[in-house]
Amino acid sequence: MLLNVGTRALYYDVTGPETARAVVFAHALAADSGMWAEQVPAVLQAGLRVLRIDMRGHGGSDSTAGDYTLAQLASDIVAVFDRLGIGTADYVGLSIGGMIGEALAIHFPQRVSSLMLCETPPAALRNADEIWSPRVAAVRAAGTLEPIADATMERWLTPEFRAANPNRWQQIRDTVAATSADGYCGCVAALSRFDFSRELPNVRVPALVVYGEEDRATSHEENQRLASLIPGGRFVAFSGARHLPNVESPARFNRILTEWLNR
Repeated sequence: MLLNVGTRALYYDVTGPETARAVVFAHALAADSGMWAEQVPAVLQAGLRVLRIDMRGHGGSDSTAGDYTLAQLASDIVAVFDRLGIGTADYVGLSIGGMIGEALAIHFPQRVSSLMLCETPPAALRNADEIWSPRVAAVRAAGTLEPIADATMERWLTPEFRAANPNRWQQIRDTVAATSADGYCGCVAALSRFDFSRELPNVRVPALVVYGEEDRATSHEENQRLASLIPGGRFVAFSGARHLPNVESPARFNRILTEWLNR
């Protein structure tokens, strides 16, 4: 479904009883809401309502030119909440999706009832420019994410997963390559220029941080630090997975997810 926000459209998918508690999922950079396909049946079986939203410039959502901020991306989620009449929701986000969750809890605290944040630091990495500038340059030069798609997949999923699940691997790679250049570069700006270290101790909702122990995009230390900054925050190390533990080991991830939501 599409929500018009000014001159652009936001894509969202909502499933489950309207009267059930809502769980919103936010995907990683260069992915889309299909990244959470393995989680939808488990959450619906738990009797909850599932809302997935494509970030601007990703999946079915239109991009806008220029740099984005995490507060802007959080406001997109609130716009969908308002359209659907959702007052508050449990939030599940991975990578930049987790960073957006931090922004949502800080700027719109009344709209979040819990946070599950995966592969997510509390502030931009110190070497963010060194990491992201070459990728942005390659995307801008080509006008597409095709030049960085294979390297992205190598960081996201293990070779063992690719060998065992070639169709799912290709599906995710196609999504990476199809992401708009403006959407990708705008979101890179957002995740490269933030620091929520001072605001996170004021967050007053239950929080769980999950980290794939083989992830190279973030670190054990930064994810654990995020959990420690939120009062009562919990940290779970997820062995045997890179940046997408929800795709790499969905059964194990879903157990953690549903136990958390049923806390």
